[in-house]
Parts: sequence; structure tokens; C-alpha cells
Amino acid sequence: MNSWANIKAIAKRELVAYFDSPVAYVFIVIFLLLTGFFTFMLGGFFEQGQATLHSFFMWHPWLYLFLVPAAGMRLWSEERRLGTMELLLTMPITPWQAIIGKFLASWLFLAIALVLTFPVIITVNYLGAPDNGVILTSYIGSFLLAGGYLAISCMTSAMTRNQVVSFIISVVLCFLLILVGYPPVTNFLYQVMGFKQSLVETVAAFSVMTHFESLQRGVLDSRDIIFFLSVIIFSLFTTGVIIRSHRAG
Repeated sequence: MNSWANIKAIAKRELVAYFDSPVAYVFIVIFLLLTGFFTFMLGGFFEQGQATLHSFFMWHPWLYLFLVPAAGMRLWSEERRLGTMELLLTMPITPWQAIIGKFLASWLFLAIALVLTFPVIITVNYLGAPDNGVILTSYIGSFLLAGGYLAISCMTSAMTRNQVVSFIISVVLCFLLILVGYPPVTNFLYQVMGFKQSLVETVAAFSVMTHFESLQRGVLDSRDIIFFLSVIIFSLFTTGVIIRSHRAG
């Protein structure tokens, strides 16, 4: 069996596991309810008087902060708790194939949840004439953002067999990636702490907010895409190192 076939087999097994339990359906319902609540109640969708989904996408970094680690905390923790990780890794697959297969299945699951928000696109097109190019770019940014958070959750899940510990660590790490580019924090560093603007901008470049906001404005910059892909690749690489250390130990 070639590498891609192994990855597909693992991804299919993982995706089926998601939908075999009510957790997947509960997750999707909560995600849709929260996005609707934040968009229409807190985001002031109708009060803006503009055909835009800014009030929809602006909450995604914060919603994903808790929802994505909740979806990813079981990826390796569950395997370790049940003692099936050793069995999985003794199958004729490499750790990398297992890591990528699991990650792609979870990312696809998050993509399905994101696609199910299509009624907001219909709504905003019915009410006005939005720039659908900006909406598409924002969806790409949201998908990449979810992938970045998920890769970090995959990494923390490999660290421990306790899903709650994995969840907390991944939330903290993702929160730090938000904070370093959050305007109140960067303003504090620049105006109160007296940091040089170039230093503040360098620190902010490591934030998901900086790159997601750029995509949210409709700017499809390769630097933003490379940033999110770098976060994903680095986190999955670290996951591989952790799993190999468990395997060796």
C-alpha cells in the first residue's frame, strides 16, 4: 500500500470515528449557534447597514480558540489512554502517515462545519450586493486559521493522555498567538512600554490576528498563507517528534 493510500485509510477511520459519536453533531450545532449569536446579536449585522460579513468572521479567532482544541484534544490523547497508539504504530504505516491522516480528517471535519455556515452568504447576498471575493478570501483565512489551531491541538494531544490537559495547553498556546498581535496589546507595548515600533511589528507578525485580518480584508497575500502553513507544518513536525519519543521510550 502506498503512502497516500495509508493516509486516506487513517483519515477515513478518523472521520468515521467523529461521526459515529454524537460529539460531532453537538460540535457542529454549537458552532452554528455561536456563529449566529455572535454575528447577529453581538456583531450588529443588521445595524451596520452594509452588505458585509465582517461581523461574522471577526469572531472566528475567538470561537476557534475553544472549539478547535475541543475537537482536536482527543486525536492522540485518546489513543494513548486506550493503549491503541502502540497498536496503530505497529501497523504497516509510518508515524507521519498516521499524523497527516488524523490531521486531515479533523481539518475536513472543521471544514464541513464551516461550509454549513453558507446561509449567512445567502442572507447577505439577498440583502445587498457584497463583495463575494472578500467573502471567499475570508473563508480561506478562516479555514487556515482553524488548521493552525488544530495542528497545535494535535501537538498538545500527543503530549499527554489526559484530554483536559491537552485542551488547556492548546487554548493557552492559541491565545498567545492571538495576544501578540491583538491591537490593545501592541498599543500597550508601543505607547506604554516604549517598545520600538519595528520590534512591536516583528512580534505582531507571529500573531494569527495579523494574518487573519489581512485575509479578512480580501487581501490574498502569500505571506499570510505561508504563515499559517508554517504553523501547521511546525506543529505537526513537533507532534512527530513527540510520538517517536513515546515509541522509543
